[in-house]
Amino acid sequence: MEPEESPSRPLIDEIHSNGDIGVDEPSRSKRPIISSGEQLDVEAYASLYQGRTKIMRLLFIADHCEGNPGMRLEALRMAYDEIKKGENTQIFREVVQKIDGKIGLDYVMDSVWCDMVDRRAEQKKEKLENELNAYRTNLIKESIRMGYNDFGDFYYAHGALGDAFKSYVRTRDYCTTSKHIIHMCMSAILVSIEMGQFTHVTSYVSKAEQSSEALDPITASKLRCAAGLAHLEAKKYKLAARKFLEAGPELGSHYNEVIAPQDVATYGGLCALASFDRTELKHKVIDNDNFRNFLELVPEVRELISDFYSSHYASCLDYLGNLKANLLLDIHLHDHVESLYDQIRNKALIQYTHPFVSVDLRMMANAFKTSIAGLEKELEALITDNQIQARIDSHNKILYARHADQRNATFQRVLQTGSEFDRDVRSMLLRANLIKHEYNLRASRKL
Repeated sequence: MEPEESPSRPLIDEIHSNGDIGVDEPSRSKRPIISSGEQLDVEAYASLYQGRTKIMRLLFIADHCEGNPGMRLEALRMAYDEIKKGENTQIFREVVQKIDGKIGLDYVMDSVWCDMVDRRAEQKKEKLENELNAYRTNLIKESIRMGYNDFGDFYYAHGALGDAFKSYVRTRDYCTTSKHIIHMCMSAILVSIEMGQFTHVTSYVSKAEQSSEALDPITASKLRCAAGLAHLEAKKYKLAARKFLEAGPELGSHYNEVIAPQDVATYGGLCALASFDRTELKHKVIDNDNFRNFLELVPEVRELISDFYSSHYASCLDYLGNLKANLLLDIHLHDHVESLYDQIRNKALIQYTHPFVSVDLRMMANAFKTSIAGLEKELEALITDNQIQARIDSHNKILYARHADQRNATFQRVLQTGSEFDRDVRSMLLRANLIKHEYNLRASRKL
């Protein structure tokens, strides 16, 4: 490789040393690389959440690990136990059907429980309707608000998300304080996330943030996480990263009905890697004290971000490869894993080639643990897409950078500046002569 004459010599040295895979790095050998065969601990994962999202995440794992029947049955068993703590008989019947008697007699259809819950639900619904009608007759705004809110909670508990959303939104007309409006927004956001209606999430996050009352740190962090999920779903990874990075450590497990702090680190870290440049990655992620608290919960993400910034691409890609199977089981991230991974890898390739006039593709292939033919195809795509200014010598396996002629570019800028200066001076002289001979004044007198 022939490095350019550039002040960023330490970076070049780091990249060059990374290409030489024979270099012994004692300090890096101590870093824990997670095993590629490490399976998701379903029980530990589920313990991070509560409520409906815990059940839905378990069912998502069960539906997306067809090649691992043990994990699938474990997820269904835990979902069965969790559902029995609530009142959603519809989803209970679906889980029993999926289990299909494969776990044992303790996990079969419980018709007695379903009938009891449904009967109790009918009684509670009738009671809530009577109370709400009485409140509306008396025209007590606070009582009506509470009545609709209770209806929202009732529908949410029984899985009727559409009705729950309508009930929560109806409380808006009866909100008398900023706290009431924020509570309504948070309830609407929760149900919208469960329904996958992320346009509603963005709308109600905005309404809550515009509240006249200052938000407490926990609520502010919840809103940022909700906005981050909405941007993630829309594939606006840079905006998503910014929102997750703004979440404060006070969030803790206060929002585990939607997202765990480990998720904030993973979603924020991967979105930042895919969309931030080196400067942003340094200032907004690595030097971010608040976000570092989240990263400490997921050491693999912390290490891969550090490796990416330090240009240790082989190690970074190892971490990404080891995390991939588990990330594909994440209910919010699974649709974005391939896209994020491609963007991160492309950024690594661009960052690797940037400081050099020429790059030996053999060394680069070793650094990225790929074949030379595969690397050539990736570089061809980036060159075609105008992301790398270079050309490939396929015979000698060398990438030559097409750097602009700095000398010629400087002369062009000087000539352009001179032309602009000449034009400006002529304009000023013309204006001065017009004023001197009172041209405008005379014209106005003739009129």
